[in-house]
Amino acid sequence: MPQIIPIKDLRNTNEISRICHEKDEPVFVTKNGYGDMVLMSMETYEKSMARADLLNKIAEGEEDIRKGNLLEAGSALKSLREEFFEA
Repeated sequence: MPQIIPIKDLRNTNEISRICHEKDEPVFVTKNGYGDMVLMSMETYEKSMARADLLNKIAEGEEDIRKGNLLEAGSALKSLREEFFEA
């Protein structure tokens, strides 16, 4: 369940930091009863960005498949070997 805190609780930085690291998910901050900000640990942020990057790459690959931008596996592997192992 997401952690939601009022903006006034940001005064207690040590407690907020502890919550962010323990929950391993974003902490939502409200102002006057409405969503205002999201806080998270650096580790959670990096995981989130890596996941978003992976999903982006998968979407790009699916788009290539849809458009028919495909390579034959044998020639693709040969090209990779030449680029990375025979240079």
